[in-house]
Amino acid sequence: MIRPRFLPDNFTLTLVGVVLLASFLPASGQVAVGFGWLTNIAIALLFFLHGAKLSRESIIAGAGHWRLHLLVFGLTFVLFPLLGLALKPLLSPLIGDSLYMGMLYLCALPATVQSAIAFTSLARGNIPAAICSAAASSLFGIFLTPLLVTLLLNVHGDGGSTLDAILKISVQLLLPFIAGQIARRWIGAWVGRNKNWLKFVDQGSILLVVYGAFSEAVNEGIWHQIPLYELLGLVVVCCILLALVLVASTVLGKAFGFNQEDRITILFCGSKKSLATGVPMAQVLFAGSTIGVLILPLMLFHQIQLMVCAVLAQRYAKRPESVPELMAQVDP
Repeated sequence: MIRPRFLPDNFTLTLVGVVLLASFLPASGQVAVGFGWLTNIAIALLFFLHGAKLSRESIIAGAGHWRLHLLVFGLTFVLFPLLGLALKPLLSPLIGDSLYMGMLYLCALPATVQSAIAFTSLARGNIPAAICSAAASSLFGIFLTPLLVTLLLNVHGDGGSTLDAILKISVQLLLPFIAGQIARRWIGAWVGRNKNWLKFVDQGSILLVVYGAFSEAVNEGIWHQIPLYELLGLVVVCCILLALVLVASTVLGKAFGFNQEDRITILFCGSKKSLATGVPMAQVLFAGSTIGVLILPLMLFHQIQLMVCAVLAQRYAKRPESVPELMAQVDP
């Protein structure tokens, strides 16, 4: 049976199913506590595998392209937050204060790793630079995101609590990643051979966090707090934000004189926000009952960015091959 083209991918459908499950059968009491422990273990395993998958050679190969990385970091950690603040007169009345806070949280997050690299590869961009830029964005985000959240949302009242949040995130995300890098010499080849089914660890950890977060939010009455018109407005807002960043990525890439392969990398690495990193971070940075509302914009933006960037990557992939690409195919 041929899959209808209008249907989202399986993970998106499962994500919607988990939200519905949490809406009708939310976890509570000791069940919620058990889910919390299981989720923390799954997240640690997720970042351990990220560390085991990432090649040091790939990092070194792309690390020298500092101008590209600075631009991607500027888009991710400067332009996104500035747009979030500048659009407040439009966003706050359209989607309400709670979802606007979620949009600001989205703007403070690092870029994705897997999808940024996958789309860059499909579009025939600078793959080593994409690997380095996306991975570095994810790692630096462990320290930058709590600081940006403090500035944008005023969640923490003092520097000590901000440092405490950074420490908690480092323990939960960075330490497993470093452990994975250390273990790469023994398990790297195995992880590479089994990456097709190991992706379910990524997806499973996100689903666990989403179920737990929405369970708490449903118990606190999330669906009674957010009107339908605000949810529809959120779709429009996510589309506008993504469009602005895509245009800025394209214009700045040309203005700074990057070649097309680099501009493709800038486009796909600078316009993404990470669901895999953002959801676990929200657990550390925010109180349980508010997480569901705060990650709702991120979940929606994540799906929109995947659909739009898939179309863009396919269009780039159809362009004629450049002379350097043709020369690379010739055996020395």
